[in-house]
Amino acid sequence: MSEQAKPKILIVDDEQHVLNSLFRTLRRDFEVFLALNGRAGLEILREQEVAAILADQRMPEMSGVEFFSAARTLQPGAVRVLITGYADIEVAVRAINEGQVFHYLNKPWEPEDLRIIMQRAAEHYRLVRENQRLLRELEIANQQLTGENRVLKQEIEKHYHFEQVIGRSPAMLKVIELVKKIIPTDTTVLLQGETGTGKELIARAIHYNGPRQKKLFATQNCAALPDTLLESELFGHKKGAFTDASADKKGLFALADGGTVFLDEIGDTSPAMQQRLLRVLQEGEIRPLGSTATIRVDVRIISASNRDLYAAVRRGEFREDLFYRLNVFPITLPPLRERREDIPLLANHFVRKYAMRMGKRIGGISAEAMTILVRRDYPGNVRELENIIERAVVLADPGDEIKAESLQAEALAPVAWSGAEPVSTSGTPSGTLKETTAALEKQLIVQTLEKTKGNISQAANLLGLSRLGLYKKIDRLGVKIKR
Repeated sequence: MSEQAKPKILIVDDEQHVLNSLFRTLRRDFEVFLALNGRAGLEILREQEVAAILADQRMPEMSGVEFFSAARTLQPGAVRVLITGYADIEVAVRAINEGQVFHYLNKPWEPEDLRIIMQRAAEHYRLVRENQRLLRELEIANQQLTGENRVLKQEIEKHYHFEQVIGRSPAMLKVIELVKKIIPTDTTVLLQGETGTGKELIARAIHYNGPRQKKLFATQNCAALPDTLLESELFGHKKGAFTDASADKKGLFALADGGTVFLDEIGDTSPAMQQRLLRVLQEGEIRPLGSTATIRVDVRIISASNRDLYAAVRRGEFREDLFYRLNVFPITLPPLRERREDIPLLANHFVRKYAMRMGKRIGGISAEAMTILVRRDYPGNVRELENIIERAVVLADPGDEIKAESLQAEALAPVAWSGAEPVSTSGTPSGTLKETTAALEKQLIVQTLEKTKGNISQAANLLGLSRLGLYKKIDRLGVKIKR
């Protein structure tokens, strides 16, 4: 141990030979300061910060306990050890009970015992100081987090304030009017629409502008997890409920008690999960996995699906009783091709968003580029438009506007891969919109599987789906997997 790393201690005794003996015993482990009386000891404490003080009880003018009382005002954190004779043990015990001393040492002492006691005193001092430091850091961190959470909450509420929902087309104005009517209520809402039309954005706008805005908004994509994991995420589980359940876990319904739970892609849930969700809607109760007890919860449920749930009911793929529980207030979000007048508003919004995020100054969108954007069909709807604009902002030169050439050809053309027929988006489609969409979806999945040589994980990643979600689409559309 280096000299600098040694803890500092103060020894106070009115006999020089005792001081010398104590010094010889402790100098190897500590940086030692010596004082022949209490007044000299207090002077040292005014100049040196020490970890521990060792003082004799019997000293003229000022006893050891009296010295410790004065020392506490100068260095309250210093650990105090009292040297006592047999006659002073009662005083020492009382001093311990009153919190004035950490330990007392009987005369005559053993050098090794003294060393151990003082080492423990110094370690106690170090641990207390470290705990105090950690508590201060924790308090500062908590204050920062509280402030940051307050700012983030304000930003979230501002971001999802209803005026921020972008759309001036008749189709979107109708949606906005419906949402304004449903916001003040606790009515269950079913949002329907194609992928990328902004169902989660509307769900958040309902929550953050409604009476439950101070409580949690919890979201779960029902197609992203197998049944057991989805049940655990939604309802929680008890320790030991399954192999990896090493502790109790609260589910989203319990965490969002008093708030809102948004169930995305609810049309992809299994019949067993549909039965469990029906119980929540009917009874307001959940039962964690592995538990025999039910828990009352008060949540608003907003669900969403890109499937026609009513058609799924008719085909026997979705429970009719659950559908009517979810479909209390249905809102259908229009695809972007049915609200083309909103494309310039959305495109300019995304340019500002990504220009700010990338620290670029972009001079808007050229007329030629805007014409291309407005004329394009968007199978991926608003999400696809946003991706196109993000790429265009990356490609654009600082200070310039988005030009037609900044819109990547592959972003604006039908998706195609080498070795496979491209997905056709031209010509006159045959059949209903639903049949045409299903055929295109099936063709795209087949092409992706061909490209990845049947690798489900790679195909799901390219398509922006989970493995489970892709498997469900493969089963529903009757896709044959070639390996």
